Amino acid sequence: IKRFILFHKKRHPQTMGSEEVRLFLSSLANSRHVAINTQKIALNALAFLYNRFLQQPLGDIDYIPASKPRRLPSVISANEVQRILQVMDTRNQVIFTLLYGAGLRINECLRLRVKDFDFDNGCITVHDGKGGKSRNSLLPTRLIPAIKLIEQARLIQQDDNLQGVGPSLPFALDHKYPSAYRQAAWMFVFPSSTLCNHPYNGKLCRHHLHDSVARKALKAAVQKAGIVSKRVTCHTF
Repeated sequence: IKRFILFHKKRHPQTMGSEEVRLFLSSLANSRHVAINTQKIALNALAFLYNRFLQQPLGDIDYIPASKPRRLPSVISANEVQRILQVMDTRNQVIFTLLYGAGLRINECLRLRVKDFDFDNGCITVHDGKGGKSRNSLLPTRLIPAIKLIEQARLIQQDDNLQGVGPSLPFALDHKYPSAYRQAAWMFVFPSSTLCNHPYNGKLCRHHLHDSVARKALKAAVQKAGIVSKRVTCHTF
């Protein structure tokens, strides 16, 4: 909406209408060469503004559609996955095996707590995934090293508890059960190496590993594995 206003020399949206919207959307395709999804997002935002707030329905708009092609996803073979995993340390092997074998997204993986692993039934519980939904996912059988990581997480928590520190918790849970941070079940399996202040209450706590650390580890492993012809990211897994 801000770009739309600036495009029309800071005119108020109420003084404009479908013709100005058409010109703006067409300029996104002609001048900025955006992808079609970006153009659709702009259209939806402007339609919402005019229909809901300004009470000025736009109607049909005959704009020039964007034609920037979508990038095909990069695909790596099972052999390449093995080469990447082999040059990683245990922690990163577990992270990217979960991405590859359990279908987790990077932040879903890093947010896993001890309580989310069910080794008896071979599954993992993912909370607040895409769309705010929770689900169960299969635990890859090769992830026995994950048990060792959980033990390491518990040792870290024991040291933290001696200082009155624990993992960062959902605000409502921490408010209702102030001592929940002492329970091993709430410990992150991939804890951060440093402490931080909780954004809601300012308490000193230990959050999970930041996704940038995992991304850097993947980039280094891809280079070490000698994979130079493909763009490999966390989404590739």
